[in-house]
Amino acid sequence: MAGHSKWANIQHRKGRQDAVRAKLFSKFSKEITVAAKMGDPDPDKNPRLRLAIKEAKAQSMPKDNIERAIKKSQAGEGDDYEEIRYEGYGPNGVAVIVEAMTDNRNRTASTVRSTFTKNGGNLGETGSVGFMFDRKGEVTYPADAGDADTVMMAAIEAGAEDVESSEDGHVIWCADTDLNEVSGALEAELGESESTKLVWRPTTTTEMDLEGMQKLMNLIDALEDDDDVQRVTTNFEASDEVMAQL
Repeated sequence: MAGHSKWANIQHRKGRQDAVRAKLFSKFSKEITVAAKMGDPDPDKNPRLRLAIKEAKAQSMPKDNIERAIKKSQAGEGDDYEEIRYEGYGPNGVAVIVEAMTDNRNRTASTVRSTFTKNGGNLGETGSVGFMFDRKGEVTYPADAGDADTVMMAAIEAGAEDVESSEDGHVIWCADTDLNEVSGALEAELGESESTKLVWRPTTTTEMDLEGMQKLMNLIDALEDDDDVQRVTTNFEASDEVMAQL
């Protein structure tokens, strides 16, 4: 299993900032409403809803907000939302995947395309960068959940595929279809995780310098500012020195 790598899913950078908390909660609410609408409103019977609620709680979303989002699904809200994935290239040719949930495909496509263009990127066709990523389940634990060997053994027993341990914590990877089972088994051994979600994991990365990273941050900030955009993932890799200067 692999050691720690420097690439990271960019949403962590903004996810905990108070300035974007309200917008983040809005995105979680939409995901919870759609998940409850597509399946059972009981999270114990709906894996997608359970994961959405878990991720919302991990970002300190109030219980009342979560319950309100589930009730919206029963009131018929969320019927018109369509899930769309956009793929493109950012500064320095870095690959970017944008996951959106919208009730107006034309509006969202126009906004995403314009955002790419204004920030030194290009929106591509579906599949233009997707081959550089694998769809995976990601479970994260803090460093104090256990030492690397303890977490490794728990991950193996749970059916995980890979573990990355560092002083910052542990990232455990599994097949996307196994996330619900693997995360449950891990919690039985290691306790509550920090985060449990489906992600796009890069299989190849693009090295970025400081100027490129600054431009990429601007692109991602602009994309994430769109209410229709749920998640942005990229395959950047940058040195510790570059990341420190950001």
